Amino acid sequence: MTPSPQKCGLVAVLGAPNAGKSTLVNALVGEKVAIVSPKAQTTRARLMGIAIDGDVQLLLVDTPGIFEPHRRLDRAMVAAAWEGAESADRLLLVVDAAAKVGPRVENVLAGIEGRPEPLILVLNKVDLAKKDLLLILAQDLSNRLKPEAVFMIAASTGDGVADLKRYLAAAMPEGPWHFPADQLSDSTDRMAAAEITREQLYLQLHAELPYSSAIETEKWEDRKDGSTVIHQQILVERDSQRAIVLGKGGAQLKKIGQASREAISDHIGRKVHLFLHVKVNPKWDEDRGLYKDIGLEWSE
Repeated sequence: MTPSPQKCGLVAVLGAPNAGKSTLVNALVGEKVAIVSPKAQTTRARLMGIAIDGDVQLLLVDTPGIFEPHRRLDRAMVAAAWEGAESADRLLLVVDAAAKVGPRVENVLAGIEGRPEPLILVLNKVDLAKKDLLLILAQDLSNRLKPEAVFMIAASTGDGVADLKRYLAAAMPEGPWHFPADQLSDSTDRMAAAEITREQLYLQLHAELPYSSAIETEKWEDRKDGSTVIHQQILVERDSQRAIVLGKGGAQLKKIGQASREAISDHIGRKVHLFLHVKVNPKWDEDRGLYKDIGLEWSE
């Protein structure tokens, strides 16, 4: 019996901030590869999750949310999102079905209309949406965008994700796999570790810490005993933000560090010694080197 030929294709996951793109990518991969938080614009750079369905390898580009950019970091994130869509085998437009189609979603729709790549419309969070309004939204967006397929899912629970994955697998072109079968992401351990710490900042501080913060890896040392020493710097814009991250007597930073260390250790599969420092730099988003570290292009 002749084995089925391998298939491999690129799927760009697009949408407004907080549409659930990263949650969907994680669900399709079957493992956590992208950080998730209730905070908008959590994803900053293009991250590729790698999903397998039989003989098919799906390269899922989890792009930053598309929004109206106001500063250099915003422009770099939006540019990364649209670059992730170029020449994709399928565009996956994720829309929060439980929210109204406001200016942010309209911004994404305007950019997608007329693109040559085949489009799949994914209405996410349908478990939170009113059914009558959901059907109207599906019809309105279908009439406007003319997608080749529409899926209604709840990425957080997995409802509908398997059907979407099968559809994507069937749509991919024949070709050799680009990554080993056991690789789940193209992110380096260094990048993943910084993202894990940033996720803990968002999860533990919620609305207290503004969006303007970043993680810079100052030192990474793989020791002979099999452990890894990591020094990370948490960059914030103001002294008041530094105080929030530190907490009383440094208790909050210790809590963030413990959770991050455990998650990084689990991710890279070895013992981790993590040292966190908090630095105030009002212009951290003007650091060209930091953009390279987080996988974004510097834009003038």
